[in-house]
Amino acid sequence: MAISDIKEFTHLSEADVAAIGREFDAIRRDVEASRGADDAAYIRGVIKLQRRLEIGGRVALVGSVLPPLWLAGTAALAASKIIENMEIGHNVMHGQWDWMNDPEIHSATWEWDNVCPAEQWKHSHNYLHHTYTNVIGKDKDVGYEILRVRSDQPWHPYYLGQPLYNALLMFLFQWGVALHDLDIEGAAKMDADPEEMKAKLRQIGRKAGKQALKDYVFFPALSGPFFPATIAANATANLVRNVWSYAIIFCGHFPDGAEVFTEEELDGETWGEWYLRQLLGSANFTGGRLMHLMSGNLGYQIEHHLFPDLPSNRYPEIAEKVRDICARWDLPYTTGPFPQQFWQSTRSIWKLSLPVAGELKRFVDRLVGREKPADVPAPRAAEETEEPTPTRAEQPVAA
Repeated sequence: MAISDIKEFTHLSEADVAAIGREFDAIRRDVEASRGADDAAYIRGVIKLQRRLEIGGRVALVGSVLPPLWLAGTAALAASKIIENMEIGHNVMHGQWDWMNDPEIHSATWEWDNVCPAEQWKHSHNYLHHTYTNVIGKDKDVGYEILRVRSDQPWHPYYLGQPLYNALLMFLFQWGVALHDLDIEGAAKMDADPEEMKAKLRQIGRKAGKQALKDYVFFPALSGPFFPATIAANATANLVRNVWSYAIIFCGHFPDGAEVFTEEELDGETWGEWYLRQLLGSANFTGGRLMHLMSGNLGYQIEHHLFPDLPSNRYPEIAEKVRDICARWDLPYTTGPFPQQFWQSTRSIWKLSLPVAGELKRFVDRLVGREKPADVPAPRAAEETEEPTPTRAEQPVAA
């Protein structure tokens, strides 16, 4: 069930929550004070690796008619796209490297290899998702406006097709991300701002056009008569990136143990409660250094949500301190092997597509007016309400 009072759920007093908040604050101060040359060398090294992979892949695909070159070029290009989106683009746009004052590695200037414009992503992700993490009706990442991922969301016959919608979202993930900042619910109700919608769609169209020109016209043309094979390779690389990104993201919030919250939890939310909501609403997965590089260090999703603007290469050391805090305060720390977390996320999506006892009757009652709906049916779980007065808890997630 969705949590409406974190202190009650965790059996902590107000003083306890404040003390935990101070411990997390101390972790932030320690990392901020110790950022330096080693961290800067890390991100510059990752960028160099990503660019070499892309160049190597593009060069190999000039001879894409040869199967070994096609496979090698496609694999290198897919790896470069994954690293660029996950460890570089996602984290740079979070402001993790703004402290370097490098205009080329800065959240204000970075534009990633994705059809979603950086400006829109920073609003839908940095602000909406990281401010209202797992709050039903506020965080659009809870089901991405098309999936029922928690039993607290009222069932609707629409969700019977959820396994299909989920598969399409996986294969077309960058397009789902691109449309994520649009007011889809408002458009369905005919009360969205038409000018804002048009402006965002034009921006998405321009970005998607540039991506298509790069991947499906310019670079394939360099292959001469082999351009069909190169187009297929680029499409495959994009598909691999989409599936991988989807899997990593879904493992961060939908496995067993990742909690959701009601909008009541936001009322008067303190700094310490914001930290606890990030901790309880996120899930980690285990893996080696290569796994964490390819996932943008989002195997440390808990640490990322606690400190979204701290350098991702510092998450392993931060995780040790977070686990210690959880152990001392008897707080859950949700983690597990990647296959397990992915299976739990997928199983929940399949299972929640079907109604359980009483849900079909409640839907019929709402349909015929015998029961006043507490929530909007598919695809969103709750009506949008006016955003609360900004609290201190919103400050660390500014883009």
